[in-house]
Amino acid sequence: LRISTRAPTKTMSFGWHRSETLGALASVLSIWVVTGALVYLAAARIISNDYEIEARAMLATSAGAVGVNLVMAHILHQTPAGCGVGGAERLGGSRDPRDLPTQPGSASVRAAFVHVVGDLLQSLGVLAAATIIYAKPQYKIADPISTLFFSVFVLGSTITILKDVLRVLMEGAPRGLEFDAVKATLLGVSGVQGTHDLHLWALTLGQPVVSAHVAIDASADPDSVLREATAQLWARFGVTCCTLQVERYQEEMG
Repeated sequence: LRISTRAPTKTMSFGWHRSETLGALASVLSIWVVTGALVYLAAARIISNDYEIEARAMLATSAGAVGVNLVMAHILHQTPAGCGVGGAERLGGSRDPRDLPTQPGSASVRAAFVHVVGDLLQSLGVLAAATIIYAKPQYKIADPISTLFFSVFVLGSTITILKDVLRVLMEGAPRGLEFDAVKATLLGVSGVQGTHDLHLWALTLGQPVVSAHVAIDASADPDSVLREATAQLWARFGVTCCTLQVERYQEEMG
């Protein structure tokens, strides 16, 4: 997150915003690697049945882990993610940001939150297994079984974040920003006769970007069209970063 706030340079003209997306991807992959290792070890224990469990140590460690993960989850849940709407005044919009379409928050914060929730689930599973083993030592198989069971939930919780991260990296349209809706908004601006080369993408999950060519009729004022189109994109979709090229409408464009 700290790297993503670095100022743009001549080489990195968009800044370092994508670093948080790469961080989220690394976090998800690390969850998969760790979970895969735990699944392997749990399966090996079930197959061999040659292991001993220290129930007291297991209880103390898992209880402490549950407490720590609860605190971390609360902190991350309270962290403001931001949605890239800081350019309202520049765009001339006055709409309350709370009325804008919901944008996903910081990818890194979401990935960290999922990571902590995954650890919390695993810790709860270990705590439950430790309680069973402490009361009934012969049921030590509860330990690897709980690991396998909660690993499924942990892996499943990362799918949505992984899809969002890949959408950003592949320059896909952000969730909540529909191509047809944006095109209709541009065509609804007074004086606009057509639009082409419309592209929707995002620097990060919370910073949607729009670029397009806007064709206007001969009587329309280019500056007025540009101001209105930009304001409409802000008001309807929360887009603060857009590049619109205004050009005169030609018959062949139809």
